[in-house]
Amino acid sequence: MNSTIFHVWQELANDFSSAAVLWQLAIIVSSLLLAWSINSMQRARLASSNAHYAAIGGITRVLFPISSLVMVLLGQLVIGHWYSTSLLALASRLLVAMVVIRLAVYVLRYVFAPSGWLRTTENVVSTAVWLVLVLHVTGLLPDMIEALDGIRFNIGKSTVSLWLVIQGLFTVLVTVFVALWLSRLIENKLMMATHIAINMRVVINKVIRITFVFFAVLVALSAVGLDITLLSVFGGALGVGLGFGLQKIASNYVSGFIILLDESMNLGDFVTIGSYYGSVQELRSRYMVLRQLDGTDVIIPNETLMTSAVVNHTATRRHVKIALPIQVGYETDLRATLELMKEVASRHPRVMKDPAPDAKLVGFGESAIDLNLTVWVPDPENGAGDVPSTVYLNLWDEFKARGISIPYPQREVHVFGHGVGIEEAKSGLNNGSAA
Repeated sequence: MNSTIFHVWQELANDFSSAAVLWQLAIIVSSLLLAWSINSMQRARLASSNAHYAAIGGITRVLFPISSLVMVLLGQLVIGHWYSTSLLALASRLLVAMVVIRLAVYVLRYVFAPSGWLRTTENVVSTAVWLVLVLHVTGLLPDMIEALDGIRFNIGKSTVSLWLVIQGLFTVLVTVFVALWLSRLIENKLMMATHIAINMRVVINKVIRITFVFFAVLVALSAVGLDITLLSVFGGALGVGLGFGLQKIASNYVSGFIILLDESMNLGDFVTIGSYYGSVQELRSRYMVLRQLDGTDVIIPNETLMTSAVVNHTATRRHVKIALPIQVGYETDLRATLELMKEVASRHPRVMKDPAPDAKLVGFGESAIDLNLTVWVPDPENGAGDVPSTVYLNLWDEFKARGISIPYPQREVHVFGHGVGIEEAKSGLNNGSAA
């Protein structure tokens, strides 16, 4: 067993028969109560300032173990002149483990969106930290490290131990998470800069994130002691892979940056791509998320946006046109009906007054006159299905009140008999219909 840990356990056993343990318990309890009070005041202050709920939860979850740890260490420093502090030393180790877990969970939840794998990762991190703490407290951690360091294998001309590999993975993970956390902080600040175009903000965020992660990996490998010139071999292999098997992936990434930079498409635009119509929800590095009017999302690779025609309905203006065809009978007063259609459409709260609704005569059909009502809505992101429905219902009520008919499809058949009686002609028509 580690001599330091053995000494702590020995002191702890002796303290239980003296007054030292009472002082240490009093310090631990008072530290927890004081930390809880500070935590409550901080939560109330953040809530009164209308801070985001996730921010309140993350800050308070981290603040409690940190403030408790600080006060326990101060108590250990104060009474260490008169009593042994073995119980405080053990409590400080437990609080350190809690700080590490809550900091890791806070960073993970700040960087990544809630999902199943995120909860699994949080559980893995918590289990790993508590397992290391148990090994440390029981004094088995040095023996475990020595055993892992004794497992060695060769990578090329270099001899690497399993402990070095674990150190490297842990260092890379920590530095990458820190880099992602810093990039998210910058991203949140940058996305509030409304004087910068949205596409440019997205591009800057992506470049910052990639740069931070790249340098984090370099720093981690250097800290472990690996030669970063080995990355040149990986870069050459990546170049060969891009040249052969990863052409589509590389094309999608490059196309994504081009779309963001040339501002041909922005978040919130309504576009038609092939048979898909909807609003642009996300512009990612590899694909674009198109949300259709029925709420479904379509994942479209960026290369498709570069190599096929894209209709951007809101590239120069936000409003969208909606056409409403309708038919009326031949006995209808067309001029009065066209004015009535425009008046009814203008009553809808979402229909724009400029440009105003427009009604036109389209043509003369076999059994009805074809008319067309055109309206514009300024907020297509809220959907356009309720506008035609409401306008059609209002037109139906007005047409019924004014006696304007919407005729059924009908066809006139004239039978000219040549040496055939009327009854025989009708009989022949009926037989032909039955056939």
